[in-house]
Amino acid sequence: MSIVNEATQPQAAVPTPTQPWKRPKSAQRKDLTFATVVAVAAAIFVLITGFAGVDGWLFASFLLVLGVTLVRGRKLIAKERRNNVASLLIASAAIAAFIPWMSIFVSVLIKGAKGLRPNFLYSDMRTTTPDDVLSMGGAGHAILGSLMMVIIATLITLPLGILSGVYLTEVRGRFTNVVRFVIQSMSGVPSIVAGLFIYTTYVNATNSFSALAGSFALGILMLPTVARTSEEVLKLVPDDLRSASFALGARQWRTTMMIVLPTVRSGLITAAILGTARVVGETAPLLLTSLSNTSFIFNPVQGPIGSLPMYIFGLLQIGTENAINRAWAGSLILLLLVFGLFSLARYVGGKDKR
Repeated sequence: MSIVNEATQPQAAVPTPTQPWKRPKSAQRKDLTFATVVAVAAAIFVLITGFAGVDGWLFASFLLVLGVTLVRGRKLIAKERRNNVASLLIASAAIAAFIPWMSIFVSVLIKGAKGLRPNFLYSDMRTTTPDDVLSMGGAGHAILGSLMMVIIATLITLPLGILSGVYLTEVRGRFTNVVRFVIQSMSGVPSIVAGLFIYTTYVNATNSFSALAGSFALGILMLPTVARTSEEVLKLVPDDLRSASFALGARQWRTTMMIVLPTVRSGLITAAILGTARVVGETAPLLLTSLSNTSFIFNPVQGPIGSLPMYIFGLLQIGTENAINRAWAGSLILLLLVFGLFSLARYVGGKDKR
């Protein structure tokens, strides 16, 4: 019996996985070269024409790319030519929709950073005028007021929103269509109307503006978001889970409490966070419910209380340089707060894969 040397045997070829969706490096270099040429040509076009600024440069770039696409398309069949033009128009529309958002974010970031100081987060404006130097005073009282009203509104609205979703998806009683219609109608209610409703029913009755009144107004605006999100999340629960629970002898309320709600726990948390992010920047309802204040208020029924939207609104009305810088800093804090809430919602919503 002969012994065959393993080293002399031909080795089997190891298959290498391909990535057909990934463009080769040569094509990537061509795309980079083409983008560079278009950018330079658009800049020259802006210099020799009446176009100006970034908007003019973007418009010139679009015209150049469209012209090149049409010229190249003459050598292609009609289907490919239409596909290239449609792809260009869709990409341009996406960029056009994205640029204003980025412009707002960058503007708030740049201008807000000028007025942001460490004292801005923990000081109030009780002994500081809006035109004082930025190292004096701050928006600590407004941050505290906004958090207080949002937390109270969440504690009131979250149970009601989840119960509404449970009624629409689990109970499905005779008033299902009515409840769904009311919730959808509330989604389009102007925020000032919510503030006016609380003003006529609560503020006039107590003869006092307060954080609690502001919380009621914010809760009205938060309820449709929480209820509709909860309904959509509860619809994702497979009916097999409910059937298995019923087969074991559990009643409907126990199935809902022990099976359905724990299954979509992360989705319900996301609904609460989205509702909070929806109302944290509202200004109109606070004009009629909580007004504003320049000092720290810890009692929700003590009287008028400061908030970030009212802080920004009041400083912009004054119009001096330092007041506007403080308003931009408050806008930056508010924007970061909303961004953090939406990021937390995405994280919580994507963490549970059930």
